Amino acid sequence: MSAARALPLVAILGRPNAGKSTLFNRLTGARKAIVHDEPGVTRDLNYGEAEWRGQSFVVVDTGGFEPDPETPLKKQIQEQTRLAIEEADVVVFLFDGKAGLAPLDQEAIGLLRRARKPTLFAVNKIDTSAKEVQRYEFFRLGVEEVFPISAEHGLGLAALLDRIVASLPQTQAGAEEPDQAGALPLRIAVVGRPNVGKSSLVNRLVGYERALVDAAPGTTRDATDTPFSWEGDDYVLVDTAGIRRKARIADRLERYSVLRALRSVDRAQLLIHVIDALEGASAQDAQILSYALRRGKAVVLAVNKWDLVRPQERDAEGYRQRVFARLAFADFAPLVFISARTGLGIGELMALVRRASSSYQKTVPTAQLNRVLQEAVRAHAPASYQGRQVKLYYATQTGTAPPTFTLFVNFPAAIKPDYERFLVHQLRASLALDHTPVRLHFRARRDERPGRRR
Repeated sequence: MSAARALPLVAILGRPNAGKSTLFNRLTGARKAIVHDEPGVTRDLNYGEAEWRGQSFVVVDTGGFEPDPETPLKKQIQEQTRLAIEEADVVVFLFDGKAGLAPLDQEAIGLLRRARKPTLFAVNKIDTSAKEVQRYEFFRLGVEEVFPISAEHGLGLAALLDRIVASLPQTQAGAEEPDQAGALPLRIAVVGRPNVGKSSLVNRLVGYERALVDAAPGTTRDATDTPFSWEGDDYVLVDTAGIRRKARIADRLERYSVLRALRSVDRAQLLIHVIDALEGASAQDAQILSYALRRGKAVVLAVNKWDLVRPQERDAEGYRQRVFARLAFADFAPLVFISARTGLGIGELMALVRRASSSYQKTVPTAQLNRVLQEAVRAHAPASYQGRQVKLYYATQTGTAPPTFTLFVNFPAAIKPDYERFLVHQLRASLALDHTPVRLHFRARRDERPGRRR
């Protein structure tokens, strides 16, 4: 099992209505961020994967700086900028070419210069060559290079992306030492919202106070990697218990706790996703988990603080149903009720980790795989395609961590998402892959490809 590599992170900063969300959508190729002319529309963290010239990276749209009558705008722009640049590998600061230079730009530039992070400056809304002259006023800030772009029309982005990729760090994952058997220990990321008990769980697993535990969210500032053994198996914990000093605690900035979770997800093979038993699964839990599954990670859900739930309300099955009603896309993940404080359920948690790890790295014999596939097709054949029968010829495993299978069919485009989910369900049930994501790729046989003769 090779060492996991974390994707670099690029943060988009700028004042309200500069076009950050439009640039985010353009870079990630998705309409995920909400775009509106009103300043401050983006109130939640938006993130997505981008790729340019073979280099993948995560893009974070930090949102507009929201004027607050109780908090000066200057203070808020400083807080959000510090939080974003603290986690980013590269910062892209976006100026509003239509509105021109503003005092807030000067304030932000001062913070960025002290951050010692690679920072690129772009002037947005330059959609004609005649408007390029508008970028020159921004050189008054003392910056050496300003990229004229139009995020809405995609103009000038190639040069900006080239410089982003050139500025990214070459490596993201730390070196790992193989164990005595020659295999790398399983890397486990402990993720979840602030104050759900991640540090307490780490301490319980490793047996000593490795991470500072406090009742205030965000007590633990730095991520720490901790090797430990459990019943003869070696693991490395990637602790992601909070990102903020106590002085930085603010409700509107809580979303930045996702940033370090994304880093740890990339570096891990398996996640222990901690949910607060008293609060239940949240939208932020769904954010982290959906990202993890797109990255092909194994997941174990740990409902912590179960001992604090009143006995008459401890309906485990009902609670399980409520969790998966919100996290339906992760319904394969095992769920266990624990108390990191008392040790309740920790043995069951690690048993599930071992089982999920085994499924995650499992190799399936080709004959067994095809037998299960044939039985699934006999039970439920795919719908016809343009009046012709869809045939699944054979399958082969083409990867592990997670298990990945390539299926050869006569019409790959005929396999719809619902039928793919049916096949995944059958493979999980028949091949003991019940605690891992499963990926399917559909390909035409060589002699079935368009333009080829039989």
